[in-house]
Amino acid sequence: MRLEKFHGIIPAFYACYDDQGNISEARTKNLCDYLYEKKVQGVYVGGSSGECIYQNLEERKAVFSYVAKYLKGKMTLIAHVGAPSTRDSVELAKHAAELGYDALSAIPPIYFKLPDSAVYKYWSEIIEATPLDFIIYNIPQTTGYTLTTALFEKLLVNKKVIGVKNSSMPTMDIERFKRAGGDDVIVFNGPDEQYVAGRIMGADGGIGGTYSAMPELFLQANEFVKQGKFEEAKQIQSTINDIIIALCSQKGSMYAVIKEVLNRRGVNVGSVRAPLEGITNEDSGPIDGIIQMIDQAIVRFCK
Repeated sequence: MRLEKFHGIIPAFYACYDDQGNISEARTKNLCDYLYEKKVQGVYVGGSSGECIYQNLEERKAVFSYVAKYLKGKMTLIAHVGAPSTRDSVELAKHAAELGYDALSAIPPIYFKLPDSAVYKYWSEIIEATPLDFIIYNIPQTTGYTLTTALFEKLLVNKKVIGVKNSSMPTMDIERFKRAGGDDVIVFNGPDEQYVAGRIMGADGGIGGTYSAMPELFLQANEFVKQGKFEEAKQIQSTINDIIIALCSQKGSMYAVIKEVLNRRGVNVGSVRAPLEGITNEDSGPIDGIIQMIDQAIVRFCK
């Protein structure tokens, strides 16, 4: 029962800025309200989709505070506290714990290539800083560090380590981590393009950066898998992938395009922070087409 709240669809929460590019409480509330209405399982706050690497500590703390203000007690809250230094990560972890988050998560240290011993110590110091459960974040394509099964098993000795958000592309990694942890460990599928495959290979749920653009489709994909309707699950995944390709094919960054999709739906969350690129005039028409793709897919699959 302790882990049940981590199953299902957990969108990665977007950074919500005002027109001057500052963290906006009002626009954060917009996204909180929207996701609550969509009945997702929870939110993963302050990760890649939250543009954490481009925010200072006080901004990241503010986002944690705003999300807790509007969603605490309504859904599962996971705080991503990964930062360039252990000291900053621990400070963020303590702040999230004070706010009542359900769990912490963190990428491994970035920039310097560190041995497993240093990565283990980094994660361990975050884990020991609070009473909260901890979810490892494995995303080698951006951090340059690949979590091994051996280190995963070593970390699992600490009972506060409840799982891994696996964003490496091979679904075999999901199978290996699930086998290593068993039923007492949560494995999240990270790559949205392989949500269905990840679930079939053993993932208990997913945390994804495109979920908020089309929560209905991922919720339905999850239901198809739970019901054993694998042909339907394959079809909806294929449609989701068409949409993801379109989101990634514009002049602006994927996150800028997703935010504009939300903005046009009346969920104003602002744009992105440089060096991420915002949308251009050339993106306007294609974004209308992406919204149409999503709406048509909802009509087709979500009855």
